Amino acid sequence: MTPIFITGIGTGIGKTFISAILAKALEADYWKPIQAGYDDGTDAEYVRNTLTGTASVIHPEVYKLKMPASPHIAAREEGITISIQKICEQVPPISRNLIIEGAGGLLVPLNGSEFVADLVKALGAKVILVSRNYLGSINHSLLTARVCREMNLPVMGWIFNDQYLHYEEEIVHWSNYPLIASVPYSKAADGKFIEAQAATLQKRLKGFL
Repeated sequence: MTPIFITGIGTGIGKTFISAILAKALEADYWKPIQAGYDDGTDAEYVRNTLTGTASVIHPEVYKLKMPASPHIAAREEGITISIQKICEQVPPISRNLIIEGAGGLLVPLNGSEFVADLVKALGAKVILVSRNYLGSINHSLLTARVCREMNLPVMGWIFNDQYLHYEEEIVHWSNYPLIASVPYSKAADGKFIEAQAATLQKRLKGFL
């Protein structure tokens, strides 16, 4: 079974929130191999706390870095170097769908020569792109799509998060990647909201697998 890698068009896009919805909808396991910054809790903790009534396994990080910075900088502060090979050696056993959450966007550096996009390729994962509607997101979304094409990453499609302006149709058209789902804005992105969105998207998501 091919893992599903969740990446965004930048930082603060809602990858963890969307990952929780996907894990609930697909009854999938969740894994974020690189966590940079955890003063307010880790992303894995958020997913664990918002998923209820599922058998989803929340797997531990390979790298849990204290500094909330680009992973290569956070790792350097702790005197370590992030290794894609090490991450690939610790991929959890895949007996059902596995949601893998990336760090930031595709061109976030992991070390002196490799980026998140290189990790996606090494994992052999399919990609879901998360875009959040804000001023500038068209540019960021299309740049992300171009990186995917240049690196031949197998993109399943877009999930849009938040609703500032309705950019979805244009991004889908110009990127030529399909729309998987559009998640509306909510002040309370809690377990109940995630469960409701998962129920709404479940049938459509399975059509993309």
